[in-house]
Amino acid sequence: MRGVTTIGAMIGLGLVLSSGAAVAADMPGTRVRLGALTEPGVYDWSGLYVGALGSAASGSSRYDFLPASTSTSQFGLSGGLIGVTAGYNAQAGVAVFGFEGDVNWARITGATDCPGGATRCETNNSWFGTLRGRVGYTVGRILPYVTGGVAGGTLEANIPGIGSARATRFGWAAGGGLEFALMGNLSAKAEYLYVNLGRFDCGAACGTPPVRVGFDAHMVRGGVNYRF
Repeated sequence: MRGVTTIGAMIGLGLVLSSGAAVAADMPGTRVRLGALTEPGVYDWSGLYVGALGSAASGSSRYDFLPASTSTSQFGLSGGLIGVTAGYNAQAGVAVFGFEGDVNWARITGATDCPGGATRCETNNSWFGTLRGRVGYTVGRILPYVTGGVAGGTLEANIPGIGSARATRFGWAAGGGLEFALMGNLSAKAEYLYVNLGRFDCGAACGTPPVRVGFDAHMVRGGVNYRF
């Protein structure tokens, strides 16, 4: 009789624990993995995600006329971007590691007087993209992170009345941000990114002697992601 009572108690305890786990798994907005890599109760950021983003940009450009060694001063650029993003996260406990790429339609422009003041030196950026790594640390449903990697985009140099040239340039990007878990598989993020695409040679299209044109920008970005 005593053995039967003990077995019955063990069965009852098992049913209680199973019911508790089922309730926790069914809670809306909860993505808690009970595997070995994620601590119980830690939000799960792992997996593939896609999303959309928008950015405001403020940057600078400079024209260096070679070999005459005359230059414009650094002049301002401004504009915005809208694009799509995709990435993948792996998670170990509260640490999150991943990579992310994005492609954006851009309109970032600026101009200043060319040396001598007879005409204007204009710089435009028409598209922009990055491929970056991300490292974060989850705090509840918030993921602060740092990010860095390669960047690319098309730059146009234009001197009205003389000529213009385009070039696709590759450089680097780095920054950081915060991602916030929303309902279900949705999340929102706010991010700062510094981008430097270096310089390109405008050549004879911008006049003689050849001209080297530089580009860099600070971007404040917001976006929404959906994780699978």
